[in-house]
Amino acid sequence: MYDIVGIESPDTLEAAIEMLSNNPNLKIIAGGTDVLVQMRNGALEEIALLSLRNIPGMADIRIMDNGTISIGAMATFAEIFRSSIINEHLPVLSEAAVSVGGPQIRNMATIGGNICNGAVSADSATTLFAYNAELKLLSREGERTVPIEEFYAGPGKVNLQPAEILTAILIPETGYRKTSGCYIKHSTRKAMDIAMLGVSVVCKTAGGKFTDVRIALGVAAPVPIRCREAEAYAIGKETSSEIIREIGRYAVRASRARDSWRASKAYREHLIEVLVFRALKEAVIRDGGEDIG
Repeated sequence: MYDIVGIESPDTLEAAIEMLSNNPNLKIIAGGTDVLVQMRNGALEEIALLSLRNIPGMADIRIMDNGTISIGAMATFAEIFRSSIINEHLPVLSEAAVSVGGPQIRNMATIGGNICNGAVSADSATTLFAYNAELKLLSREGERTVPIEEFYAGPGKVNLQPAEILTAILIPETGYRKTSGCYIKHSTRKAMDIAMLGVSVVCKTAGGKFTDVRIALGVAAPVPIRCREAEAYAIGKETSSEIIREIGRYAVRASRARDSWRASKAYREHLIEVLVFRALKEAVIRDGGEDIG
């Protein structure tokens, strides 16, 4: 059932990097909720695993001295949505985390694994796009930090260099300070299903007008995307129903939705327009605005 030929469990990042450098065929396993399914389905055969579970600090969630929030790549979704730091400063990420699978999955699945799997339907990725997240990556050559938008290369593909490990997700203070937002996941079933569309919105308002708007979509293109044209249109506009509906229409233009067995292109585009409207309307209410109906 599981064709495992070996497993390494280093207790330091340095040891993990060394093992990976010496054996590039090692497959990194975090929570295992994606890797084990791939193995069960025969997609991975005679695989040697490198587990990160025994490395201290890899699941830490903390605020750094410069205000940046650091989320360890091994933090589970259960740990994320229960974190006081996340709920106070990144509530949209908490919403996304609690939408992942069921309790058993959330107790095992990690945010780092969710990102590195490269799935366009990853619930965490959409919200991290909206928060302008950066990824902290470590290899023998040293450490580098890349914007999450540059990390996704295509369906199931990410820009990890050889023998490189994602160690943390960073949210700069400018990405979350004085913002409100909302995450909406649309799926065929109401629980434990992959998103047909994910919409994450983060915004700021002042005097009944938008001063900052970030809209990210999952399953609307081969990779998660930001709706830049819609965001630019929104700045300085009133937080009215008419304007928010127009923002939703602008968001459709950013998408590259396609027909699939889960939904047609036309249906996905309809969902984008409707769900961006609903998410942005809710974000305005959470920011102290009126319910515009």
